[in-house]
Amino acid sequence: MTDTFKTVARFQYSSEAQIIKGRLEAEGIEVFLSDHLTIDTDPLISNAIGGVKLKVLAHQSEQAIEILDSIRKYSIDDEGNSITCPKCQSEKIELFSTIKDLKSLVWFVFGVLFSSLPFYTKHKYRCEVCQTEFDLK
Repeated sequence: MTDTFKTVARFQYSSEAQIIKGRLEAEGIEVFLSDHLTIDTDPLISNAIGGVKLKVLAHQSEQAIEILDSIRKYSIDDEGNSITCPKCQSEKIELFSTIKDLKSLVWFVFGVLFSSLPFYTKHKYRCEVCQTEFDLK
């Protein structure tokens, strides 16, 4: 019997995926990572190719999703309190980087041209429920 793999999570960096992979394997779930070598080679294309895909055997996907839901920690402030969306009050908030202002764009172009890291990027929060982007006050 051949079993297929099902994507249960996506990560921007392979290090995040490797940590979760270890946790799932400790629970006896067979895990396969897709595109992690490509992103390790060139991290700037992570969003373009959909990030690192964490795949599990289809018949183990529900168990894997339960484990992922139990360990997923959304954004917290400096005191350890959950950050809530100002629009819908959801706690499903994630931090992301953006290049929307001139300063970020200039440093991004400089970094690409001269192969220097890190880039200057502005960090914002995005609600997964209503897609509202906001800064932490």
